[in-house]
Amino acid sequence: MIAAPNTRPWQPSSGYDGRRRGSRTKQRQRELHALADSDLDQWAQWLLHRRHGGDPEELRRALEFLHPVRDRVLDNAKVGVGETVLDVGCGDGLIAFGALERVGETGAVIFSDISQDLLDHAWMVAKQMGALDRCRFVLASADDLAAIADASLDIVTTRSVLIYVADKRRAFAEFFRVLKPGGRLSIFEPINRFGMDRFPRDAGPAQELVDRVRALYEEIQPSDTDPMVDFDERDLLRHAEAAGFSEIHLHYEAEIAPAEPRRWETVLHTSGNPKLPTLAEIMAQLFTPEEAARYETYLRPRVEQGLGSSRGAMAYLWAVKQ
Repeated sequence: MIAAPNTRPWQPSSGYDGRRRGSRTKQRQRELHALADSDLDQWAQWLLHRRHGGDPEELRRALEFLHPVRDRVLDNAKVGVGETVLDVGCGDGLIAFGALERVGETGAVIFSDISQDLLDHAWMVAKQMGALDRCRFVLASADDLAAIADASLDIVTTRSVLIYVADKRRAFAEFFRVLKPGGRLSIFEPINRFGMDRFPRDAGPAQELVDRVRALYEEIQPSDTDPMVDFDERDLLRHAEAAGFSEIHLHYEAEIAPAEPRRWETVLHTSGNPKLPTLAEIMAQLFTPEEAARYETYLRPRVEQGLGSSRGAMAYLWAVKQ
């Protein structure tokens, strides 16, 4: 495994080393190959299956969007050969494996996540790549990186992580703490406040059904308190400055565009984030069979014909620790 990135030994208090995996690795590999396996935690189930509903075309479209995001996060971080990168909330490894290519044979990447199943997934991919000697895997949340020594890293990256963190200010403080002087932070976050209420107000006979779906979403993720929507791009700037970063850059993008046609079956079995049920699960929970049929009669043509509009906003922030 890689050596500690500075003179202070880096001893993870939680995490794992592939050399101690034994038979559990083979068992986990079988589990992960069944992407919808109910034994996987909510984060792994969503990232590996529920975000695209098992539809290869939907996954292709997602990656078509995400690959440029990955490249931009890494470009903003100015990742170089021989550096040590921590990817916080690594998920399936999109950013981390991109960083691994850039740091070369003399660099290293630390994968951290709150999901053991996703760390297992990333470990197996790294093993298949023959890259385990340049990787570490740490079970940790963004606001508690105690397993990582002070001033030990060149770069910290995150993508769509802070939307799940209640104490964002503490997360930024942790990012600052683990970076060396001259170290860089690079993050990407969707700004979900921008597209908050996407439910129509003119659904005719189906309006009461639409309102019940809206109320369930609000109950699961309250718009005034849920970490996914309780911040905007200006909060990211404030948190970065409060943490101690003195050189901070922010790029904000917002877009309203015509909706794209999608397959009804895909939409039924897709979840917007790990905390939300799929549309099929919502309909089964809220509606009688007759109500479900009415809701489908209203919504399905809108989905398949791409009626309406889509709204989205995102922020890239990168900063330097002086």
